[in-house]
Amino acid sequence: MARFFEIVELSNGDIALRRADEQEGDALVRIHFSDDAKASLQEHHLDVARVMLEAGVRLVGELSGMEVESDDFDVPEQDKRLH
Repeated sequence: MARFFEIVELSNGDIALRRADEQEGDALVRIHFSDDAKASLQEHHLDVARVMLEAGVRLVGELSGMEVESDDFDVPEQDKRLH
């Protein structure tokens, strides 16, 4: 498992978790919010997805005996979209 992960918003609007050291290839996990959900969340869908993904990675870490730090996640500020 990679030491650091990135949470990015893909060009289709999905939120993805990927290894920070692997810019190419499939995401580890993708979250798709419906248009209704995005409208309800307004601009906070990325924050909700981040919390969901962090919780999942923490649980996987606990189950495997690894500790996951908040610093292990990187949300790119300049480019939140992959093309």
